[in-house]
Amino acid sequence: MTIRVLVADDQAAVRAGLVLILGSARGIEVAGEAADGREAVAMARELRPDVVVMDVRMPRLDGIAATRELAGVADVLVLTTFDLDEYVFGALRAGAAGFLLKDTDANRLVEAVRLVAAGEGFIAPGVTRRLISAFAATRPPAATGPVAGLTPRERDVLACLGEGLSNQEIAARLAMAETTTKTHVSRILAKLGLRSRVQAAIYAQEIGLTSA
Repeated sequence: MTIRVLVADDQAAVRAGLVLILGSARGIEVAGEAADGREAVAMARELRPDVVVMDVRMPRLDGIAATRELAGVADVLVLTTFDLDEYVFGALRAGAAGFLLKDTDANRLVEAVRLVAAGEGFIAPGVTRRLISAFAATRPPAATGPVAGLTPRERDVLACLGEGLSNQEIAARLAMAETTTKTHVSRILAKLGLRSRVQAAIYAQEIGLTSA
């Protein structure tokens, strides 16, 4: 199955580099390019890509607002420099499915796109704990549903999400099928009123469900 990607970045050179990397990867097709957030939203609604690789700081409409508007349209992988500012936090709150540094290598970028397309979510290795810890300290929990409404197994899965585990890793740890794990993740998001597994991971940290 081919993963269709929309690349959104206001810097032409950066955008061209991303397109070259992703367009050369097996099983990935670049469906379009956008030079600002407003164009990204319009193109995503028209082209229906699987993943939007989104810069945070763009003219007309920034990546945060664009990510929020794309909820239910496409999964968003945010690209930015890592400075723990309100732009990064805002993107995650808006429902971004992944977070990646702009200085990442080509292989990591391709891996992140594939994971996000598969519903796994992705946060750049090496910054996961720092990002989640700093982000969690800035605001109260984002979930609108009560954690008490989760089953014991769903709480276990939520704790694993808080550790940044993939569906495959969660399935192995909890001794269940990967398809069952995906079902639990979907139910957790629905019950807690969250948009992505990244938000679920942050929420698990916020309520102290895991020490990761």
